[in-house]
Amino acid sequence: MVNVISAVKTVFRGVGQVFFQENAATGALFTAGIALSSPQMAVAAVAGSAIGAVTAKAMGFDRDALQAGVYGFNAALVGLSTLFFFELGSASIVLMVLGCVATTLLARLLQRQLPFPTYTLAFIVTTWALFYLGVALDLPQVENVAGPKADSLLAAIVRGVGQVKFQANAGTGLLFLVGIAVNDWRHAVWVLTASMLSVLGAVFHNAPTEGIALGLYGYNAPLTALALFLWRPSLIAPLLGIMLCIPITEYVPLLGLPALTLPFVLTTWLLLALGALESRLFRTGR
Repeated sequence: MVNVISAVKTVFRGVGQVFFQENAATGALFTAGIALSSPQMAVAAVAGSAIGAVTAKAMGFDRDALQAGVYGFNAALVGLSTLFFFELGSASIVLMVLGCVATTLLARLLQRQLPFPTYTLAFIVTTWALFYLGVALDLPQVENVAGPKADSLLAAIVRGVGQVKFQANAGTGLLFLVGIAVNDWRHAVWVLTASMLSVLGAVFHNAPTEGIALGLYGYNAPLTALALFLWRPSLIAPLLGIMLCIPITEYVPLLGLPALTLPFVLTTWLLLALGALESRLFRTGR
């Protein structure tokens, strides 16, 4: 019984780690938020995290990292992205399982080969591969449905939080914020602030109204703010990251690939590189 409870906590921590939250209760609230928008995708997120954990255990990866959910969040995102792009069916399920295993192995490889945090890079690369493989296999794709109307900036800001897990639902975003606050209220404040500034930046740059209403301009900056706050707790680093993430979020789609969380990764890497350069240039000797 103890092992079962421990395993369940590990899986939900994997869902929570998408927002850097090593908390099973947070992951459970995230799952509830996803279910509010799409029960199928909620199952996919939990299944993805579980597949990532099982893969990591089978491969003998670091036990502490495994229990913290570190090997679950990329797989959880792959599970979500598969059902975001393709209709639920036997082929898409097989694609999702293979993708969750592959992204877990890739995440471990990247962690060992790169001297800096890889964040969601494994998810991004795996999802690009799965997307084009699914298209090549002619899998039925999810049809685009009419998004929410441009009702209010507040709704767009909250939807931006939900879009981290592909959910254009204000209720989902609110549950995500509650889940983050359960673990650390400061993280919730940063997530909300980052989404707000991103949406306002998109409005200022005359971004498409539909994209703003869907929250598409609000989900990369919260991840950037959290990553930089965890790296260097301060006001300056997260705020600078948010400001840089806004234009990067607008230009990455021009690459012709699904943007996913690439703007977050690129922005955070840039700030980490500047931090490393700063340490070298202004190192004080004794």
